[in-house]
Amino acid sequence: MSQLSKGQVAGWLGVGLSTLVACFWAIWGIIENFHEGWFHDSFFLNVGLMFLQYLSPMIVFLSLSLLAIAFPRIGATAYALVGITLARVLFDWDDVVAMQLVILPMLLLAVLYWYGRPQPRRRAYWIAAGLPTLALIVCSVEPVVRIAGRFYDNNLEARVVEGNGVRFVWAPDGIGWPRAGVTWHEALKRCQHLSGDGRTLAEIPQNVWRLPTVEETVRSMSRHGINSGGVWDAKVRAATYQTRPDKESPLWNVHSQVIYWWTATEINDEQAYIIVYDGKVWPRRKRFAPDYLGYRCIRPVEATK
Repeated sequence: MSQLSKGQVAGWLGVGLSTLVACFWAIWGIIENFHEGWFHDSFFLNVGLMFLQYLSPMIVFLSLSLLAIAFPRIGATAYALVGITLARVLFDWDDVVAMQLVILPMLLLAVLYWYGRPQPRRRAYWIAAGLPTLALIVCSVEPVVRIAGRFYDNNLEARVVEGNGVRFVWAPDGIGWPRAGVTWHEALKRCQHLSGDGRTLAEIPQNVWRLPTVEETVRSMSRHGINSGGVWDAKVRAATYQTRPDKESPLWNVHSQVIYWWTATEINDEQAYIIVYDGKVWPRRKRFAPDYLGYRCIRPVEATK
């Protein structure tokens, strides 16, 4: 095999690997962007967050690949430097996910592009840039249509939500329905101490409000203002729905970063169930408290006199 053919093989391996990695990050990025992102009131803030946080890995791989195709040694050096910098600055060397999905691919691509010369070069450009872009567009169609059609009535007050065998008042925006995350124990305590109007916390338990159970939450989920017909199967630990719920009124605030809620249902001393706005139910450690994991307290509807 000639030296030229070896260079082409290495070059096309580099193009193939970098395109595959860029496609992975394009798919992951756009799905996560519309799953946990896109909550700002401003369109421009949403777009900025999308590119800076969710699509930046794809953009980095795509840009470095185009640079390496045009200028192999410069691009290979850039791949190595970026990989080493990320390992030292943003990630730990013992971060397995970062090593497998970011750092090691970058170092391998640095070697392939250093020796590789994919020909014809124009085809390499089209593959390296075109396939990740196509993957991004295809995977964004469903979430864009879904989010554009979300039902949001801008009513963040206490709401009576009924149907599917449940009827509760859900707390208004504020301490009983926060826009930041807390632990399970803190969510439980706050609901117990929440005042009758759902606005403030008392020093002693009021026991007016409480965390909903996982079954109560599943049964309350809705889509376009209509109950989703959710059923919780405790035996298989899974929820099923007639219609997939979404981050919509009256339960969810589309302009909050919170996409998960704690439920009162415990699994054991260490774990409890959380529910996603799309209806999925997952176990999480009770001390887990990211900004996107909140809660919403409930109370019975007062009997009509």
